[in-house]
Amino acid sequence: MAFRWYQAKLASAPLLTQSVTTAVLFATGDVMAQQGVEKVGLEKHNLARTGRMAAYGGAVFGPAATKWYGFLASRINLSSKNGTIAARVACDQFVFAPVNMTVFLSSMAYLEGSSPTERLKKAWVPGMTNNFLLWPWVQGVNFKYVPLEHRVLVVNFVALGWNCYLSYLNSGGGSTAPADTKEKDGGELPPS
Repeated sequence: MAFRWYQAKLASAPLLTQSVTTAVLFATGDVMAQQGVEKVGLEKHNLARTGRMAAYGGAVFGPAATKWYGFLASRINLSSKNGTIAARVACDQFVFAPVNMTVFLSSMAYLEGSSPTERLKKAWVPGMTNNFLLWPWVQGVNFKYVPLEHRVLVVNFVALGWNCYLSYLNSGGGSTAPADTKEKDGGELPPS
């Protein structure tokens, strides 16, 4: 029943539906990162960080991915089905993914009051390396078996874990202090 309701919303307002779904799932990925990976506890949960992730998912990634998959479906069509899938995956991974990683990391840094340049220097290569380990396989299956209107949804569900990773990476994952509390210009940044 819920899936039929979602289908109806996809048909009547696809961009809005994809954007809201993406916002919810980006926020969920951040909650998973803070509570499951970083184990900050509910009393120290950074709601502003979760809000930034939700805003990025709903205002940037959801609409961009929806339009991007439509573009791939209408413009990347070769003579063979497998060739088409390979070309779409290649475009997705070598055009969309690097741009999205750049926009994500730099916009998060800006919204946190950090240096986008520094964030990109520290996190872009590890982020893209891990992107290439996961997403070509996911997108190959997605482009081959999933109808266009469900591709963003499939990506969003797989991305629960990915968004958890992105949130962790963005917050300085692997370093000794979170990105939003690291020193900048000789002083501490206020918590978000």
